[in-house]
Amino acid sequence: MTKTSVTLLALAAALALSACGKQDAPHAAAEGEADAHAASSSAGLPAGNAENGRKLANEGINGGASCVSCHGADGNAPIIETYPKIGGQYADYIAHSLQAYRGGTRAGGNADIMASQAKPLTDQQIADIAAYFGGVQGKLRDLHNLD
Repeated sequence: MTKTSVTLLALAAALALSACGKQDAPHAAAEGEADAHAASSSAGLPAGNAENGRKLANEGINGGASCVSCHGADGNAPIIETYPKIGGQYADYIAHSLQAYRGGTRAGGNADIMASQAKPLTDQQIADIAAYFGGVQGKLRDLHNLD
């Protein structure tokens, strides 16, 4: 399989997952309830806690690098252009990606780096990180309104 084919497959998978993600008009959770998009996960994870995720993203775990050390503040300022912006990304997409990196089933690009970072994460930590990055204001661009 060529590098272009792998890239196109990865793009198709990302687009398919994004179609299943956020709602156009998110609703507020009732007081005392978990955030609505963090409470349901197509990744089969527990409800995520965005505040715990923020701490993990900024501090790392067990001496490992933090998410923001490569993806930048709020996941919106990667240190090199090949690292993606993850701030504002669909929480389910982040959760699925981290699970795949942890399980060694996601390949290509920076998979080796991410696999080593995701390996020690628990399901709860993945859910928390996904809830955090899914809830921050993102600087992602998509193909909407392009001529």
